[in-house]
Amino acid sequence: MKKMTLIALAAAAIMIGLFLYDVIAKKDKAIYVAVNGDDRGAGTKTKPFRTLNKAAAEAKAGTTVYIRKGTYHEQLVVKHSGTKLKPITFTAYKKDKVIISGKNQRDVEGDRSLITINDKNYLTIRGLKVQDLTTGLSAATVMGIYVSGSSSHITLEHNHVHRIKTLADDGNGHGIALYGTGKMKDMNILNNTVEDLKLGYSESIVLNGNIDGFKVENNLVRRNDNIGIDLIGYEGTSNDKKVDFVRNGVVKKNRVYEISSFGNPAYGEEYSAAGIYVDGGKNIAIEKNTVHQSDIGIESTSEHPKKYAENIIITNNIIYHNFFTGISIGGYDEKRGGTKNSFISQNIMYRNDTKGIEGGQLLLQHDISNNVIEKNILTAGPSRIFIANYFSTNKANKLLKNVFHEEKGKKGIWVWKEEEYTSFSKFKKASKSDEKSSYVDPEYQNPNKADFRLKRDSPAKTIAN
Repeated sequence: MKKMTLIALAAAAIMIGLFLYDVIAKKDKAIYVAVNGDDRGAGTKTKPFRTLNKAAAEAKAGTTVYIRKGTYHEQLVVKHSGTKLKPITFTAYKKDKVIISGKNQRDVEGDRSLITINDKNYLTIRGLKVQDLTTGLSAATVMGIYVSGSSSHITLEHNHVHRIKTLADDGNGHGIALYGTGKMKDMNILNNTVEDLKLGYSESIVLNGNIDGFKVENNLVRRNDNIGIDLIGYEGTSNDKKVDFVRNGVVKKNRVYEISSFGNPAYGEEYSAAGIYVDGGKNIAIEKNTVHQSDIGIESTSEHPKKYAENIIITNNIIYHNFFTGISIGGYDEKRGGTKNSFISQNIMYRNDTKGIEGGQLLLQHDISNNVIEKNILTAGPSRIFIANYFSTNKANKLLKNVFHEEKGKKGIWVWKEEEYTSFSKFKKASKSDEKSSYVDPEYQNPNKADFRLKRDSPAKTIAN
């Protein structure tokens, strides 16, 4: 009898488990949208909805919204959150070409974005083309994808954002913008293309405010008239001033090029846009990126006095043919903040400063302290400047095992604490560089074709280890 009771209980448990599994499975659903659909339909594959708005209203936790090919002249405003076990995904169906277009929206007023996520969690936006939103109004900000509030666990991947434009002389626009007014975490911007933007005072991809934990990886950012990837703090974005800065994240394996503010009406003839920029962020790794033909390759500082970019790890990046400088740390004048406790290592800085603006390969500016610069390989550009340090506010920074490219018949220039040196030995003595820093030919395999691998017997291999 006892045995039979145990068997019955086991059978009942199995039945309950199967029932719960069936209930959970039924809650996970697919919604379909098509340009020839009907919002009065069921949202199924054979009876798809017509609008993104209808799909967003119906997409609860556990839903995947499949968007069929075509152009959708509307905004996608996400209305519900997913959960950890039941996220919500908006995605192009298979490899359909799905366009969300702002072409019919003329002279947009205020803040306007083609995809908007506010105070939502556990969401993915995948495989969409977001394009053609324009304004001529100074007070307006146009954006391709905008995430705000306390949104967390968001993934934006394999999207193509282009032709987002402000035509106002002092306007603003973003390709992808994350603004943490509340606390954001686990934010992921992966494998997107962001290109052909007119941004005014703003940035191509920006993370701003209270964002703790993020990845910006494998994106292509190009042909934009202001900063490529920007990580910002201390602008008053967060409701909590104590955590008003982006932190604890990685910017990795992105390719960024043709990023320049020259000709942008907001900047005139200034070459001031960085491919990758940390403006007051903390605890950020910038690694294995390639940045070229931009104003500044990688920049790390704070634009706000007494504030800092801190614990920024800049490693294994290839930075070449940029117009002003390769890597820059510190404020551009004494009214700005600076950079401290950071690490710049094993980067290749090759023939930057192509416009002869005297930024050299490595630009050390105002209020820099306790930074380690080691094992980098620097090849001078037309100005012949390797290191440009025009400020005396350079404290306790270490230069270790760097390789400066010696070229036959060409001199090298090092500027350290406002003093210029054309002798490598005198520069080393003045800067207190270690004896293992060298002035030799690193012997690249084929730098003219952007192949910066070193030859087998390169002396730089030994020095930089």
